[in-house]
Amino acid sequence: MAEDPLHAINTLVWLRRLEPQADAALCLAAYTHDIDRADERTKVRREQFADYDSFKAAHAEHSAAIVRAVLAAERLPGAFISDCCELIRRHEVGGCRRSDLLRDADSISYFDVNLPLYYQREGWDESLRRCRWGWRRLSPAAQQQVLTIRHADPRLNELIALAARTA
Repeated sequence: MAEDPLHAINTLVWLRRLEPQADAALCLAAYTHDIDRADERTKVRREQFADYDSFKAAHAEHSAAIVRAVLAAERLPGAFISDCCELIRRHEVGGCRRSDLLRDADSISYFDVNLPLYYQREGWDESLRRCRWGWRRLSPAAQQQVLTIRHADPRLNELIALAARTA
């Protein structure tokens, strides 16, 4: 998707805002967490799954496998590779402090840079569904960050507000 390169950078930016002392594995995981989407021929597709959460889990596993292969080819330390890939594998659901930070940075970035193009492509109803899903996975502190985002298109701001009220 058109927003994916910007989202990779923006997720890292949000991670550094949330945790200025983020370590190298966490920063690399933030930048590469959606690498599955880089190749249209091999990316995990939503229509292959019965529900959205199953799709997201498969996407995270595939992204982690791609990053593992790249880092192993570069002969980086095994512990670093495992750490980075575990964070990517958990980026959709969190579960520990560092993967929760990555999940929050990823989610905030969706509202920040993905939403305008997602809305343009998918329309109101699907964007609202996706915003509600994204809102529910945010920590309370990250929800407050999202509420500070202001888009030039007032419809996007209304989507965020409605998702926050009804998620």
